[in-house]
Amino acid sequence: MFDKLVKINNKPKPFEFYTAEELWDDNYRSTQMLQYHLNETVDVSSRNHQFIVESADWIIEHFRLGKSSGIADFGCGPGLYSKRLAEKGLKVTGIDFSRNSIKYARAEAELNNLNVNYINMNYLDFSSSDRFDLIIMIMCDYCALSPIQRRALLKIFHSHLNEGGSIFLDVYSLNAFDKREESALYEKNQLFQFWSADDYFAFVNIFKYDDEKVCLDKFTIYEESKSYTVYNWLQYYSVSSLEEEFKEAGFSLTDVLGNVAGAEYSEKGDEFAVIAEKLI
Repeated sequence: MFDKLVKINNKPKPFEFYTAEELWDDNYRSTQMLQYHLNETVDVSSRNHQFIVESADWIIEHFRLGKSSGIADFGCGPGLYSKRLAEKGLKVTGIDFSRNSIKYARAEAELNNLNVNYINMNYLDFSSSDRFDLIIMIMCDYCALSPIQRRALLKIFHSHLNEGGSIFLDVYSLNAFDKREESALYEKNQLFQFWSADDYFAFVNIFKYDDEKVCLDKFTIYEESKSYTVYNWLQYYSVSSLEEEFKEAGFSLTDVLGNVAGAEYSEKGDEFAVIAEKLI
């Protein structure tokens, strides 16, 4: 038991392990995630409904998108933004790892007669002959990726943007990082039975990496017949650190905002959004 407890509380190197499949390949947990996405009143897996409406409308106006505009929604989930943009007549491609989310998004598109190309795949593997005027990645999804994954993703963005096209995404700020604290928690059926329909015990460790500005939420789950660990990594940014990362990938930041609804940027905010264009 002592050795197990040592392993549970072990602090790995930043982004040493990656376990997205534990969420998205498991039907039960991916269904749980979908329900959080579809809860219109909370900002958990997706923004609340009113914010999505406001930010989608702001995106269309700010980027002067028309019916000939091509938009790619990376990490589209159940299509909450893709649907809103398609309702305005835009050509939308949505990419997401979750089969359940894409199944729901496709059903919604068919029900509402919307022309959205939903693709069920890991967006890190995305390749297409299509080119886009705007690539969006919303809900700070970019922060969950390792440095290697982010470089690969920015390369994909670069090769799939039209000349004059833009990237629009949001990230967590250093102000949010400063608010995080290391902790350890033990709880039965933690997160209201999120991990399994059967009884389980959860060990939750929060680790901070001050030099890298990274946090890890580490979930070690013990069910009666099996155990597993899920690593939820988050990278936090200053404007300058994100600008440097984008510049190395061939992009220039052209605007910094408080969120994806066009709010004014504040250093005191827990997140911020950026617009980037690829360098010629």
